[in-house]
Amino acid sequence: MSVAEAGCSLAAPATYADEARLHAALTLLRREAPVHRVEAPGYTPFWAVTRHADIIDVERDHTLWLNAPRPVLRTAALDAALEARRARGGALATLVHLDGRRHRELRAVAADWFRPKAMRDLRARVRELAGRYVAVMAEHGGACDFARDVAAHYPLYVILSLLGLPESDFPRMLRLTQQLFGQDDADTGRGSGTPVDHTSVLEDLFAYFRDLTARRRATPTGDLASEIANARVDGRHLDDNTAASYYIIIATAGHDTTSSTIAGGLDALIRHPAELRRLRADPGLLAPAAEEMIRWVSPVKSFMRTASADTEVRGTPIGEGESVLLAYPSANRDEEVFPDAFRFDAGRDPNRHLAFGSGVHYCLGAALARMEIQELFAVLLPRLTRVEPDGEPAWTATTFVGGLKRLPIRYSLS
Repeated sequence: MSVAEAGCSLAAPATYADEARLHAALTLLRREAPVHRVEAPGYTPFWAVTRHADIIDVERDHTLWLNAPRPVLRTAALDAALEARRARGGALATLVHLDGRRHRELRAVAADWFRPKAMRDLRARVRELAGRYVAVMAEHGGACDFARDVAAHYPLYVILSLLGLPESDFPRMLRLTQQLFGQDDADTGRGSGTPVDHTSVLEDLFAYFRDLTARRRATPTGDLASEIANARVDGRHLDDNTAASYYIIIATAGHDTTSSTIAGGLDALIRHPAELRRLRADPGLLAPAAEEMIRWVSPVKSFMRTASADTEVRGTPIGEGESVLLAYPSANRDEEVFPDAFRFDAGRDPNRHLAFGSGVHYCLGAALARMEIQELFAVLLPRLTRVEPDGEPAWTATTFVGGLKRLPIRYSLS
């Protein structure tokens, strides 16, 4: 594989469904071209940034490096379709899309719901749901697709319970979140994954959450959805588009990232049986093990930043208006930061992974994700006396968020 091929592979959804190819490309780029210009067919050119230190530098200079107008890697056609939607007043306006004062104001709306006290209050509910899904495994009689039957549902129930959505709507939300993030995957995307298909998923999400906003303003119910619906910035309610965008980022980012980490975490333990035995023998390792699962999976594959002025990264000139891709799976395998980076180590310390980002855009739900992972494995591992593959795993084709979409296993529970 050449450097040019490695760079272009980062714009190919199929690369992220092939872990060996992905990490071969990223290792090559880190070694030979850590800041590399990518000109992939169908995409507006961008710079791939693959070193841990450089990604931190970009993320921490949030006045130079902006999320707008290109926070996520999309095809040029989809970029154009989303820009047209924005011009009509119907584009996503999540925390991921915003900068500066507007980002700070909106982040503050839900911040208290993810602080340590809120997490302590929520822990019992999370533990209850973890127990429910270990019970689901027991009901399957010793064989299941862990990714589909457990990991896809458990964190969705947690985050939608926090929002206050009825359980009858959970299957619909699962389908829509998977279609939004899995647009490039034949198993999860809507239609053939065209820009029209993608924007139709957004239309369905906006319609659902606009209705939710109206209901929570009419009758607040003390949940996070009510907090967002009734929040005021500069004395005014959030407009319907901004409120719906807020729900969407919480419901989607709070689900798919954690489900990918949980499935990938169990897969890592199966592939590293000594670490599984170590973790079962010492539950005190659950917290560092969860961090290692997050590093290992890196469910957010990339974010984009756009230079607001001429600058450089690692001595490479980058012009005003040009975009960089921050490759998190690469940062989290950077040999300069992680000794034996390709070994899963349940007790890794320190573990300075960047899976939650860095700086002002650090993941709002990081504490919740950590708690969900720890609670699921705290309930599962004491009962899991045997686990082994029961077929080939499969990863989602994506350039944004994803992980295992299938993990067939056989197991025994005590």
